[in-house]
Amino acid sequence: MDKLNLFDKILSPVVTEKSTNLSEQNKIIFKVPATANKKTLKGSIEKIFKVNVIKINVINKKTLVKSARGKKVKKKGFKKAIITLKKGQSIDLTTGI
Repeated sequence: MDKLNLFDKILSPVVTEKSTNLSEQNKIIFKVPATANKKTLKGSIEKIFKVNVIKINVINKKTLVKSARGKKVKKKGFKKAIITLKKGQSIDLTTGI
């Protein structure tokens, strides 16, 4: 895999209160493309960040249709991956790649 292909598998990190609490348990959350699978995610994350991935959980967030001011509004869905790292390893999201 070339570098461009590796970086295409990770869209952005998810930085929320829940994701920061999970970082204490060696877990990191990333938004990923809808076509990504666990095997390709594991390979690209290990090569980019030079860490050992133990487990990956993938969650599909569906598109939501809400009503706002009498109009229907769509909130676009996405796919996110919760990556569990080997004990003692971490990814610092504040420094960039």
